[in-house]
Amino acid sequence: MTWFEETLYREVGQRFIVSKTLYREKTEHQDLVIFENPVMGHMLALDGVIQTTERDEFVYHEMLTHVPIMAHGAVKRALIIGGGDGGMLEEVLKHPVEKCTMVEIDRAVVDLSIKYLPSICGKAFEDKRTELIIADGLKYVAETKEKFDVIIVDSTDPMGPGEVLFTTQFYTDCRRCLTPGGLLVTQNGVPFFQAEELKMTRSRLKPLFADVACYVAAVPTYYGGFMAFGWGTDNANARRQSVDAVRQRFDKIKLATRYYSPEIHVAAFALPRFIADLIA
Repeated sequence: MTWFEETLYREVGQRFIVSKTLYREKTEHQDLVIFENPVMGHMLALDGVIQTTERDEFVYHEMLTHVPIMAHGAVKRALIIGGGDGGMLEEVLKHPVEKCTMVEIDRAVVDLSIKYLPSICGKAFEDKRTELIIADGLKYVAETKEKFDVIIVDSTDPMGPGEVLFTTQFYTDCRRCLTPGGLLVTQNGVPFFQAEELKMTRSRLKPLFADVACYVAAVPTYYGGFMAFGWGTDNANARRQSVDAVRQRFDKIKLATRYYSPEIHVAAFALPRFIADLIA
């Protein structure tokens, strides 16, 4: 029997059965593996860390997309940094956005996800509202003149090519790219094992935005319980909306989801005490 051993929590010993290795390549930027697991289906790993699986990708992608977009209420232009598997892009395009720009550093992740993970990306890369840019996200936000209502940072953990997407400079440039009242959201790992990642992001966002917070979701693949998502905006009312207010927006666009709901939207900001203490 072949196993994939995750390097992120090597001391814990998390591993997955590999029924079949579908693809493996050392790209220009990272070690990329796509394999099949009997329970989770096709799984994508970068530099030894699981990024997404067919079985539970909907939790992560729905929560990092629909929470900020529904909170904003009038998103026309969205920016995704990272997200090469296309799952985040597919969820953004469920909304009546005019354009979604996706900046991914590794073309191989996009191409191989289209080939091996079509259930995750669907036809998102073919949508006329999609603008795919293969470039360094750090450089893009530093140089672009475009403005966005929502910026979603779907990065790897702060290691390898994803490390620069946790810097003060990157967050500062993201803020410059936001329209008034715009929202920045980030993936911030599993606080039970990655407390410093969440604390670091909060400390770097706090001087930049009037309202800095985080919200959570339970993604089975990401070992250690709740996953945290960072939140930064100058619109303090964005995360303080009632279920009824979110429900009106949800019903208006007839959003099809498997995890996200107006009730989950509001409840996600109610943090377990150990997470609340981390960012106090």
